[in-house]
Amino acid sequence: MTLLAAEGVTLAYGATAVVHDVSLAVDEGGVGLIGESGSGKTTLARALLGLMRPRSGAVRYGTRDLAGLGRAGRAEFRRAVQPVFQDGSEALDPRMTAGASIIEALTTHHRMSGAERRDRVAALLADVGLDPALAARRPHEMSGGQRQRVAIARALAVEPRLLVLDEPTSALDVTVQAKILDLLERLAAEHGLGYLLITHNLGVVGRLCRTSSVLFAGRVVESGPTGELLTRPAHPYTRALRDAVPRMGGEPPRAAGRTEAAAAATGCPFRLRCPLAVDRCREETPEPREVEGRKVACHRAEEVLTTPASSAPSAPRDPGDPRDPRDEGDAPHAPRQ
Repeated sequence: MTLLAAEGVTLAYGATAVVHDVSLAVDEGGVGLIGESGSGKTTLARALLGLMRPRSGAVRYGTRDLAGLGRAGRAEFRRAVQPVFQDGSEALDPRMTAGASIIEALTTHHRMSGAERRDRVAALLADVGLDPALAARRPHEMSGGQRQRVAIARALAVEPRLLVLDEPTSALDVTVQAKILDLLERLAAEHGLGYLLITHNLGVVGRLCRTSSVLFAGRVVESGPTGELLTRPAHPYTRALRDAVPRMGGEPPRAAGRTEAAAAATGCPFRLRCPLAVDRCREETPEPREVEGRKVACHRAEEVLTTPASSAPSAPRDPGDPRDPRDEGDAPHAPRQ
């Protein structure tokens, strides 16, 4: 069952559109949203959390449009859909203890006695792998991993149906990341949680998400089963993200052009970085279409599937842009958010 969905959503800051006609459905499982910094992931998350109204399209909670929810409906939505942000130190009030932060969330949605609140805080902290005694500490007295666990406990306090996880491990070192991922995997199974995982880390979605969508320059360029996207990408951008992941003993990723998003009024926004771009890519914006079990916005998706990365031709000069993407020599990568 679909818990939360974007339907043809376009989002803008002032006159500048930053997310273009995006559709995405989050059900009772893990859904990934992948893209580099500036691709529009966090802006889309804000709309899905009801913090930003679309210029066009709709965000739906179940079958209901968020824009049409009354006071009671919005209270239900805020309880059912909880965010977990990138940095636990920014998500928690530095003046409040961990226990007080969790109690604040509890009392917003539940009437409980003091003893009930204390017991619930201790149970939530234990549930995320923390000593209940940590409830007395403030954020600056905790490690990064502990702060993120407290932020997750706070989100779980209201018994949500869905978590929106915006880069929940990117501010942590590798060993702590692994523990947080273990925690999220366990909690999702135990609590029956759905979640949208927003990240630039392909390894994270490969482990936690059944389906994923790839966002570039505010547009979904590929979506489908995560395993297929990672092992046999059908869009050149998905392939570039995958090939940019460092591998022990492997070759470094090939330079494929400019690293900034090159969105254009017409044509494929990825064309200045694409090794397979042709004239049609400059003249005609590709629409998402079904290709081998996934949706892909690429005129040459079938060739991407059958062309080895090492034999892909160099990107041609785009007559509509004076800069040659071959001159800049930056490897595609998933930069820090």
